[in-house]
Amino acid sequence: MAKKVGVSEATVSRVLNGKPGVSDATRQAVLTALDVLGYERPTQLRGERARLVGLVLPELQNPIFPAFAEVIGGALAQLGLTPVLCTQTKGGVSEADYVELLLQQQVSGVVFAGGLYAQADAPHDHYRALAERNIPVVLVNAAIEDLGFPGVSCDDAVAVEQAWRHLASLGHERIGLVLGPGDHVPSARKLAAARAIAGDLPVDFVARAIFSIEGGHAAASRLIDRGVTGIICASDPLALGAIRAARRKGYDIPGRISVVGYDDSAFMNCTEPPLTTVRQPIEAMGRAAVELLNAQIGGTAVPAEELLFEPELVVRGSTAQAPRG
Repeated sequence: MAKKVGVSEATVSRVLNGKPGVSDATRQAVLTALDVLGYERPTQLRGERARLVGLVLPELQNPIFPAFAEVIGGALAQLGLTPVLCTQTKGGVSEADYVELLLQQQVSGVVFAGGLYAQADAPHDHYRALAERNIPVVLVNAAIEDLGFPGVSCDDAVAVEQAWRHLASLGHERIGLVLGPGDHVPSARKLAAARAIAGDLPVDFVARAIFSIEGGHAAASRLIDRGVTGIICASDPLALGAIRAARRKGYDIPGRISVVGYDDSAFMNCTEPPLTTVRQPIEAMGRAAVELLNAQIGGTAVPAEELLFEPELVVRGSTAQAPRG
């Protein structure tokens, strides 16, 4: 580094350690050389850019993600950190592209919520790039194994137990699940919990879908045709799709079909009927994610563990006693 800039090693050392006695021009030359040679700037030398934190979301159509962004963004701001919102769109900038852009901006850290880390068959090289650069990272909700990052998650098993026992207490015996893709870790956890409770869960009572209202409609339609009377969904938009599917078939909600969502995202108490759903503790999870990230930014070693948060069943108008006969 000293040879590249044409200064002594002692001068480079003073710059890297933030010591006085170096002219502004020399200090800037050393930092520029650091960037050109591909080295990571020490956190204290990243200037204002060191106060940037990437917040990567898969979409904004599902209200749960703007809710997480609001909590996480607010908590970051309280610490003097500025969130850089990176939202994926179909055919637009990919998660890997956003990571590359964030690395170029020398961000202090990245929080992912609902990213490709939750899908076993998705590409994960960009996460390894972050790990190799020692960039602080926190993942929100369940991830595949061996990524090596700390995370905060809502307990998927408890969520399904609450929803299942609620429907069972209403007399439902034919309970189906609308889940995400087969490689989606939170969905896999929900399925495992349902099988543990049900003992013998028919394969036909599990339907896979993309996470959207349309996906929920298609998947729930199949379950309804197979005779289920209660449907547990892996997100609120899926549940809204399930309600739409039942109505299109001429069935009353909740008189004939009961539906339970997951998230308790915005306006679920304003739907018709209001949606029974399992609430994620967004405030607690978001603040915990920021605390984990800030600890890493400050140089504290954080175990690559997952903190599980307890969900809460919110009973509204989309569930009722199972139909007789």
